[in-house]
Amino acid sequence: MGKTAIRTVCEVSFDKPAAEQPQLHNRWHPDIPFAGSIKDGETVKIECLDWTGGQILNNDSADDVKNVDLTKVHYLSGPFEIEGAAPGDLLLVEIMDVQPFQDQPWGFTGIFDKSNGGGFLDEIYPSAAKAIWDFEGIYCTSRHIPHVKFAGLIHPGILGCAPSPQVLDIWNTREAELIAANKLADRDVALPPQPINIHAGSADPELKAKIGREGARTIPGRPEHGGNCDIKNLSRGSKVYLPVHVDGAKFSVGDLHFSQGDGEISFCGAIEMAGIITINFKVIKNGVADLALKSPIYIPGPVEPQFGPGRYIYFEGFSVDQHGKQHYMDVTVAYRQTSLRVIEYLRRFGYSDYQIYLLLSCAPIQGHVAGIVDIPNACTTMGLPIDIFDFDVSPATAITAKKLDMGACAFETGVTEGKVLTDGGKNSEVSFGGGMTYKE
Repeated sequence: MGKTAIRTVCEVSFDKPAAEQPQLHNRWHPDIPFAGSIKDGETVKIECLDWTGGQILNNDSADDVKNVDLTKVHYLSGPFEIEGAAPGDLLLVEIMDVQPFQDQPWGFTGIFDKSNGGGFLDEIYPSAAKAIWDFEGIYCTSRHIPHVKFAGLIHPGILGCAPSPQVLDIWNTREAELIAANKLADRDVALPPQPINIHAGSADPELKAKIGREGARTIPGRPEHGGNCDIKNLSRGSKVYLPVHVDGAKFSVGDLHFSQGDGEISFCGAIEMAGIITINFKVIKNGVADLALKSPIYIPGPVEPQFGPGRYIYFEGFSVDQHGKQHYMDVTVAYRQTSLRVIEYLRRFGYSDYQIYLLLSCAPIQGHVAGIVDIPNACTTMGLPIDIFDFDVSPATAITAKKLDMGACAFETGVTEGKVLTDGGKNSEVSFGGGMTYKE
């Protein structure tokens, strides 16, 4: 150890479309061919494109966010054979480091248009928007959200091993039943296998077609393997215990984030980036049964931005939506209301609602479920670290605050500010954080 360079098991190219790179894939399926082999106990470097495969550009227009092709995502690096791994084992994944590429020191945060992806607050903020972030060492700043600077808690959004045929069938059956039961007028509740823009690594055309028919989308995390969990504390030094379902594990990773707030509320809400992740792999034989695991577990690493006691402002939200409708123990409604309280608070300093929405998605905010037993209201909180701003945002100052010139985030061509709806979800019978409408 230490006498030779750490091996790079996967390299990516910015000059070739993601769909033409055989070491990448964008579906979960047990038959996607191995992209490389890693020894039990080995530490390797894995290069990753951003989750869209390079669709989002470093510019001042959100046209790319508005028109992003979500049938292509996520582009993951892998799957990798972990030698000796077999069904029933656990794969111990220790994240040794995560870094952006030296020549790509930037990332992006986006708000998807409601008609193409949407987000947690799309009933109120339906327009596409974008912020570009520049990296300087551990810190990031944005020309689209001025007067803010913070250290990144860099992490992968997606880690997982391939499902077995049986687990894949469980996923597809379970999610198909939800889709069939959907009575909502304008909301997808899950995505079935979609053969459009399928990328199955080095699979031949016949196998690729099969994977397109059967492969699970990478959008949600799932209990059997983890996947797209977007856990901001899964950073450098963290250890993740992943169930193995197929021989060789077929481990994949991607969707790297420079920073993220709890909830990643705008959907494209972390500071998304391309980069290099360094991982050590160990196989724990029969670990699933020995630990009786039904879902992954993890131990956070020692690296985290430090904000001292009293350096957060915490906002509360409850299961009463913005129209005054009472919901029963609805944590989603509560967290949406918590988010809106922060937006309302930061407006007074000159930020637009869309700038704040982007910031809450990617800054190191702390989201918590405070109470979940006191009927009819769940209570959630959001902690805003006040030291990320270069001016005082404390309540004592906020009372007499004067608005600063905060510029603007990026919108689509011809748009200078995003829409703000006041009647979204009104009189709804069920809620996506405060509003859905049933089909007739």
